Amino acid sequence: MKKTGLRSRLTSYGDEGFAQYLRTAFLKSAGYDDGILDRPIVGIASTASDFNPCHATVPKLVEAVSRGVRDAGAVPFVFHTVSLHEAFIHPSTMILRNLMAMDTEELLKRQPIDAAVLIGGCDKTVPAQIMGAISADMPAVMLVVGPTVTGRFENERLGACSDCRRLWAAHRAGEIDDRQLADAHGRLVSSHGTCTIMGTASTMAAMAETLGLMLTGGTSIPAVHSERLRHAEAAGRRAAEMAIAGGPRPSEIVTAASLRNAATVLQALGGSTNCIVHLSAIAGRLGIPLDLAEVDRIGRETPVLIDVKPVGKNYMEDFHGAGGLPALMKRLGDRLDLAAPTVMGCTLGEALAGTPDWVDDRIIRPIADPIQAGEALCILRGSLAPDGAVIKRAAATDALMRHRGPAMVFDTIAVLMARIDDPDLPVTKDHVLVLRNAGPVGAPGMPEAGGIPIPKKLARAGVRDMVRISDARMSGTASGSIVLHVSPEAAVGGPLALVRDGDLIEMDVPARRLDLLVAADELARRRAAWTPAPRAARGYEKLYVDHVLQADRGCDFDFLQAESPPNPGQPA
Repeated sequence: MKKTGLRSRLTSYGDEGFAQYLRTAFLKSAGYDDGILDRPIVGIASTASDFNPCHATVPKLVEAVSRGVRDAGAVPFVFHTVSLHEAFIHPSTMILRNLMAMDTEELLKRQPIDAAVLIGGCDKTVPAQIMGAISADMPAVMLVVGPTVTGRFENERLGACSDCRRLWAAHRAGEIDDRQLADAHGRLVSSHGTCTIMGTASTMAAMAETLGLMLTGGTSIPAVHSERLRHAEAAGRRAAEMAIAGGPRPSEIVTAASLRNAATVLQALGGSTNCIVHLSAIAGRLGIPLDLAEVDRIGRETPVLIDVKPVGKNYMEDFHGAGGLPALMKRLGDRLDLAAPTVMGCTLGEALAGTPDWVDDRIIRPIADPIQAGEALCILRGSLAPDGAVIKRAAATDALMRHRGPAMVFDTIAVLMARIDDPDLPVTKDHVLVLRNAGPVGAPGMPEAGGIPIPKKLARAGVRDMVRISDARMSGTASGSIVLHVSPEAAVGGPLALVRDGDLIEMDVPARRLDLLVAADELARRRAAWTPAPRAARGYEKLYVDHVLQADRGCDFDFLQAESPPNPGQPA
């Protein structure tokens, strides 16, 4: 008979009786009696950290989850994992996403836990927890901290972080002064929680709910609303039920069908480009390659329905009040596979049937009156991106969607920062700004540097957008005609490594093309002269650069995928 609860996963002393005796001794020191041995255990993964202000409400959520667990007859045990906040990790949280996934997986597998509630929120925490839970294949409920609420400054609402970027760009352009920028500063993040727009945190929360790993309606509840605590309590109850029943497990919930649903919802949200990378990694943990061509096809057929920044003008609290993700999924109807399973033990269709029918058409638009007819996120390929690149078409400038211009190349992020505002920089609005060596291996960690700032002299002349291309990522809160995730990246010898100042680059988004217009023999000469930069020689960074996959395969470690095919560009 399979051992469960605190009788399971005993420490190996070569004597199971002694291992149980010793464990029980320490449980008694914590105030438990022997009766706890016969009850199921729900592990609560806490990501509370002073370095993660978005997760400041986690202790209250832990209390609420624990109430739900006890109410349903199980025992809650809280444990801490790696916690990642976008503004507190150098050079980017992406370098530690896989570490957090490994941390989550190993603690789920090696502690005496029967089911888990995973509390995440800020961008990389949710994909890391999903990846770890899939690999551990333990029954788990995803719970997010929820978005902030907006603040007010003068005559406008403000919310992190699209408004952070808008105000900073206006300051660079000389449109607002230092005093105005400072006055708005304290209103940008006016409560605990994640960014209050459809950035990566909110989009990944929506992906978790769409994949079936979160209780219905959990995506958009603001962090500081009492409803968030009630949702957390319900998550605890459901996790206890799963601990008692032994399932369902993530491998039974996350399927090819639910991944297609996630791609559809991603496009309808006009969501973060980062989520394509994360969905690729999640799919890879199951041995289900995410077909980028299918993601693009879904985008061509799926209208953008959400009027929320950065594509629209509203905020996550408005989305929640308008009906939230259940209302959006109902609106998408048969574009989704409603037979997909969920963590609630019912199908997606059955879960949605139990939610209110009311929807605010101003925020969640009807199919016939979308924010944009389709093509929210587009996959480009061509001689500059053989394995693909992504552009957030819904947040780009129409006039730049077909563009040919000379390259202005920045070899590293440091070079970009040193040169971009040089008044003598020989750049025009027609240039294509190229940042390279900022990808998974090159940075390392693929930071959100792809949103290259408009050179200050052009910004102050009124230029608001330019074509920008990189092997980096971009914050989900940002906008512009920006091509990201160019694969293979420059650091492993991708074509981006061969671009020189003045080379013509052609982008044709309707045709899904991104090409370097340089003769093949000239590129061959450049390739023969190219040498890779030195890589890290020790520690986790060495593990990372030696084993990270390219963006089109999710930037996961090759040895963590369900199947481990050869990893191009990495040493044998």
